[in-house]
Amino acid sequence: MFSQRGIVPEAASSWFLPRIVGIAQALEWCYTGRVFPAQEALAGRLVSKVVPADELLPAARALAREIAAKTAPVSLALIRQMMWRMLGADDPMEAHKVDSRGIYARGRSDDVKEGVVSFLKSVPPNSRTRCRPTCRIISRGGKSGV
Repeated sequence: MFSQRGIVPEAASSWFLPRIVGIAQALEWCYTGRVFPAQEALAGRLVSKVVPADELLPAARALAREIAAKTAPVSLALIRQMMWRMLGADDPMEAHKVDSRGIYARGRSDDVKEGVVSFLKSVPPNSRTRCRPTCRIISRGGKSGV
């Protein structure tokens, strides 16, 4: 819609969209400015799935319940941070360094101990650690922490 209104993409769309859907798809959507159906968003990898409108909230809640029941909260917070941060990385080595710091920092946690034991016993893990407001792999000062 932007190009049809004489404006340009906003909210860092010019940075995120090409990284999510590829430059060719991003340019087509931005050049044409057309509104496209959900199936095109799915085919273009802008969304991960399409469900009927009446199934949207139940599907979203089911996904949220699965994530909440089966994952460690601190790991989720760090994964989110790592994925978004590494979208802008210039080199895969940056991701490797962040991944390594994350593995080192999390490797000493109770969640990991519980995860290994539960894996060996073939039972679901029971993660209890919660993310503090300072939960991050790389602090602004450059030191790692969780």
